[in-house]
Amino acid sequence: MQTRRSLLVAMAAGTTTAMLTACATSPTPSYTERPPIVFMHGNGDSAALWQTTIWRFESNGWPRERLFAVDQPNPVARDDDAVAQPGRSSTGESAVFLKAEVDKVLKATGASKVVLIGNSRGGNTIRNYVQNGGGAAVVSHVVLGGNPAHGIWAVKGLRENNEFSGLSGFMQQLNAPKGPNGEEVTPGVKWLTLRSDNNDKYAQPDGVWIGAPGKPTNIGFDGPALKGATNIVLPRVDHRETSFSRAAFAATWQFLTGQAPRTTEVAPEANVVLNGRALGAENLALNGATVTVYAVDPATGARLGEAVFTKSIGADGRWGPFKARGDAAYEFVLATPSYGTTHIYRSPFPRSSGVVNLRPERVTPADGSAGAVVVFTRPRGYFDAQRDTMRFDGQSPPAGVPPKGSGVSSSRLRVAAAEPQRPVTGEFNGERLTGLTWPAAKEHVTVLELTY
Repeated sequence: MQTRRSLLVAMAAGTTTAMLTACATSPTPSYTERPPIVFMHGNGDSAALWQTTIWRFESNGWPRERLFAVDQPNPVARDDDAVAQPGRSSTGESAVFLKAEVDKVLKATGASKVVLIGNSRGGNTIRNYVQNGGGAAVVSHVVLGGNPAHGIWAVKGLRENNEFSGLSGFMQQLNAPKGPNGEEVTPGVKWLTLRSDNNDKYAQPDGVWIGAPGKPTNIGFDGPALKGATNIVLPRVDHRETSFSRAAFAATWQFLTGQAPRTTEVAPEANVVLNGRALGAENLALNGATVTVYAVDPATGARLGEAVFTKSIGADGRWGPFKARGDAAYEFVLATPSYGTTHIYRSPFPRSSGVVNLRPERVTPADGSAGAVVVFTRPRGYFDAQRDTMRFDGQSPPAGVPPKGSGVSSSRLRVAAAEPQRPVTGEFNGERLTGLTWPAAKEHVTVLELTY
């Protein structure tokens, strides 16, 4: 979990402070006005990544029934935006999806305007919808975290028709000047961009994270900034933390309300109800799967008795609702005909959530003859060996985490077949998860999934 000190460092940075002051003096919704917010995830992600952000909004008084995180089907961008590709979506399809979701929210709430908050590719979708899909008429504010607003690369001859190429027709029309000062944002909507100073893997002048180390991308650290927007720099945050960190929430709240949030902590509530979807990488329901939940000993991962919940998954993918204990650690067992069985270990849930999505992991050919496979993953950020305190099964940094830079969000452990079932622990900046190994030969995988 990010420390209070890291938040204070972010908020104390000169650029950030100046920008936040500008936010506080610009017209915003009043403190008591709470328009609906629609959260749009990034490339390959799901609504689940907004869980802690939603909790922080709720903890500061934003009504739960006005916070909407969506799951886009086929969330990965096409290699070539103009060429259909199985399991992937085009920029146009993404914008059509978002318009439909916004229309649903407007109808359900009776509101005339919504706020849109997007991470990474989700920002491309939001910009496209606002500029080209009629969104300007129904959107009051937009917040973009880590959005590759000018592309991830802008290299002649390198996948120029990819959505993430700064030379693509899609990106060029989004960034075409829209005002006398070369504004790149659609007028009539208030815009905020949040970016890292130099730690976003997708805003790097060197091509190391796109498989071309040493070659220029022609994109700078300031690639996510937009002319005409309020642009805030959050020091040392990684690509996902531009949206999901405490610092990102604080800047977003200030932009929307004109005031600092009362807290960036997650306030616990007495009655916790969990729900979400069991889905594959395409964000499509795992119809026919089964979810079983066990309370576990957080120190050993051992089950504390019989299952506390079980459900067969239908066409909508919903696996809940499940009445949980806010102080209990849980193992979610997702059994599917096509993926095998995934044992997902999570920290206690201090608040209710409707976006506890469960995704399966597969045993891969690279796992070879391993007796067990354990994945340690951080969905809302990356591992940074220079910044974070972390350990996975006694190893620090975890396997696969580079000595420099934030570009890896998971580590994979392969346990020898000769070893008996045993606990495996992952630790990250104060959050500690322990789960048991399960037999890979029977298509079982263990996942230690961090919340913060």
